[in-house]
This record gives sequence, structure tokens and C-alpha cells, in this order.
Amino acid sequence: MISIVNNQKWWYGISGALVAASIVFLIVFRIPFGIDFTGGSLLEVQFETRPAVTDVRGYLNEAGYGDALVQETGVQDLLLRFGPLTETQHQDLLGQLQEKFGSVEELRFDSIGPVIGRELARKSVFGLLIALVMIVLYVAWAFRHVSEPVASWKYGVLTIVAGLHDLFIPLGVFALLGNSLHFQVDTAFIAALLTILGYSINDTIVVFDRTRENVIREGSSHFAEVVDKSIKQTFARSINTTVTTLLALFAIFFFGGETTRSFALALIIGITTGAYSSIFIASPLLVTWYKWQERRRG
Repeated sequence: MISIVNNQKWWYGISGALVAASIVFLIVFRIPFGIDFTGGSLLEVQFETRPAVTDVRGYLNEAGYGDALVQETGVQDLLLRFGPLTETQHQDLLGQLQEKFGSVEELRFDSIGPVIGRELARKSVFGLLIALVMIVLYVAWAFRHVSEPVASWKYGVLTIVAGLHDLFIPLGVFALLGNSLHFQVDTAFIAALLTILGYSINDTIVVFDRTRENVIREGSSHFAEVVDKSIKQTFARSINTTVTTLLALFAIFFFGGETTRSFALALIIGITTGAYSSIFIASPLLVTWYKWQERRRG
């Protein structure tokens, strides 16, 4: 097996390109917040004979719903997104669709005000920040007996760096998909991000913990070799766990229905990047940091 640590520039280059692309997508397309955060209404309907999406979009535009987004969710189903609708407007809209396109059955209707949406956004960001701070503190405590050659708190910082790497990439992908396929970031996506963060950190900690054990057993005089050895010892475990998790997620993505598709896609992207970062980013960064502090001491 090739040395992971000695080829760290390749791994940094791949991650740098992915993160840079994600940042560009976020700047250009912005995060496609759903009605959970912006406020609005979502209506899913089933037609006896479903009209073309362009026909429905054109009719809604003529009827005064120019901001409506129309998305296919099934053979006979469409998902319609609007600004906030009152109950009267909701019922009027159903009547108009039935009059224009024939039999229409309502499958789902959700409406959230903008004030609630802003509160959800604020709490979601606050929850992510609290989770990150608590993770740093826990990792620093768990590695408190390993103060050499790298301080325990640095393990915590690098764990968070790997976690942020794994959050940025799904966000960038969803910014791109939101522009092209109308994917949106909602509370389920935030739950996916927290799941990704937990999975990524768990995977990183497994590698770091093996490094901790090997440092205690073998000493730290050849730290880079110890880290490389620890990665190789945990490599198969990380890959096997990731593959089995992804198999379940792909099943949900393809067969779980529209309501779980974006959630499953976010997890597929995040867990894949999480497995990559725990092996190819977090531990090589540990060695890079060690070498940097050694140069400063020298």
C-alpha cells in the first residue's frame, strides 16, 4: 500500500480543488434555501393525467404565481413551490388547477411564515456551532494523555477542519443542483449535515485513536511513520464501513421517494467525503502541523 503521508500534496490538491469549487458554487448560485428557512408554501399534487411541467408553469405564471417552481416527483405527481399562501389562496389554487387540468388530488401542503423561517435558520447555525465547539473540547479531553509530539487540542482542531471540509462540499453541490435541478436546503438537509459531521468525526477519531495507541506504544521519534502505519491499520475498516453505509443510502435515494431523495443525496456526498478526509486529510495534516512546529523549534 502506498504511503498516505508521503503523498499528502496530492490529497491536499484534490481537497483544495473540491472545496474551492464548492465555494465558487456558493458564491455564484448561493445556498438554495427552502421554505423552511425563507418562508413560503409547498403543494404536492397528483393528476389523473399529468400535464407537461412547462404547461403548468405557464398557467401558474398567467394566474399570478410568477414565483412558482414546478418539479416532477412521480409519474403523475408534481411539486409546486410558492411564496406564502393563505388557506383561501390554497383552496382557490386547487380549484384553478382542477378546472384547467382535470382531476387533481392534494398529497401534501406545507406553509411556513418568514419569521419562523428566519428563526429556524438562526437555530440551525447556532446548533452547528455548538456541536463544533463541543467536539473540540471532547477530543482535547479524550487525547489529554497524548501531549507529545502534538498537543491534544490540535487533534480536536484537525477533527473540526476535516468536518468542515465534509460540510462545505455537500453545500457546494446543493448550490449547483439548486440552480439546475431545484434542490433546496431545508431542515432535513440540516439534519443530514449534522449526521455527516458526526460520521466524519467518528471516522477521524478512529484513525487518531490508533495513532494515539501507537505513539504510546512505540514513541514519537518517527511520528510521520507512526501516523502512516496507523492509517494503514484502520484503512480497511473505514472503507468497509463507508461502503456498507453507502449501499443503504443509494437504496433510499433510488427507491425511497422524493421526500427522502435530497436527504439521502446529501448523506451520500458527505459520507464519501468524510471517509476521504479521515484517511487522506486529517492525519496528513497532523504530520504537517508536527513538521511545522519542529521547524519553528529548530
